[in-house]
Amino acid sequence: MIPFEEASTTAAKVIAAHVSGYLDLPADILPPVDIPFAALDETRLQYNAATLIGAIEAMPLADYFRAIALLDVDLFIPLFTHVFGEARQNGRVALVSLFRLQAHMDGSSPSADRILERVAKIALHEAGHLLNLLHCDDERCLMHFCGDVDRLDQTPLNFCRHCRTALRRARRGYETANAGP
Repeated sequence: MIPFEEASTTAAKVIAAHVSGYLDLPADILPPVDIPFAALDETRLQYNAATLIGAIEAMPLADYFRAIALLDVDLFIPLFTHVFGEARQNGRVALVSLFRLQAHMDGSSPSADRILERVAKIALHEAGHLLNLLHCDDERCLMHFCGDVDRLDQTPLNFCRHCRTALRRARRGYETANAGP
């Protein structure tokens, strides 16, 4: 877990706890780092998720299996006007942004608990991609694509049975790769 600049310490702890609890993987929280200025698209006034992932992949993270970066900036990928998070399939780095999770679609403010639930859902979804899971057709699964916070709020904090099976396989691969001599 890598918090960037002013990202919430509480949100970082929530993500680490959910990664440990739901994915049964160890999760450390590293010291905060600065956001690479090169990732800012000055035309859009948003941060390019692919550029951020590349910059984080270049960081010395050799001791870590995967990393989830927590930011409080507006993210985009060229295909979408914004994203809540981003990860490359079976990659090393996922992004989670608090920026658009802190308001309802109507602009009103959700409770702190709702924001933390949203951030946990996005983090687990993106971690699923890091563990090679694809988007799921089951609307009740965390791996189902959600493009707005209302749909995200309706998604249970759980994986469907097919995605749980895929996660178990991925964890076995992690355990095998990290087994001692």
